[in-house]
Amino acid sequence: MRILGVDPGINITGYGVIEKDYDKTIDVVHGEIRRTKSEPLSKCLAKIYDDLIEIVEDFAPDAMALEDIFYGKNVNSLIKQAQVKGVVMLASCHSNIPIYEYTPLEVKKAVVGYGRAEKRQVQQMVKTILNLSELPPVDASDALAVAICHSNFLKIVPI
Repeated sequence: MRILGVDPGINITGYGVIEKDYDKTIDVVHGEIRRTKSEPLSKCLAKIYDDLIEIVEDFAPDAMALEDIFYGKNVNSLIKQAQVKGVVMLASCHSNIPIYEYTPLEVKKAVVGYGRAEKRQVQQMVKTILNLSELPPVDASDALAVAICHSNFLKIVPI
């Protein structure tokens, strides 16, 4: 099974595609979609959508896993993050790929074994699980962790 994990963020959206085959999990591709500070929000959302569609076309995932929004420093940033989440869901829907949502607690527990793990611990475990030569960037690591979480839980009902 091939899974695209996404960590939605307004400035950086992480993505990671993994392949799960019985007891083996491998990294197919991972990276970050970055926003230029001067770029209008509408252009940023369009770029995230276009890049995700391209990733789906290039790597043909069977499912998409998304990290749920759990907090915001302020209402404005939370609204922007929700807009990114909507764009991710739209890309999934337009690609006919089921999308599943996991809380940060579920993701950390699935990857590290502890729901309150630090970002560095998540990065290290993602590196270990996927047998990577170096730590992936933070947001890509979070996206890979969501994909790993889905490969472990395989929720039945998409959102």
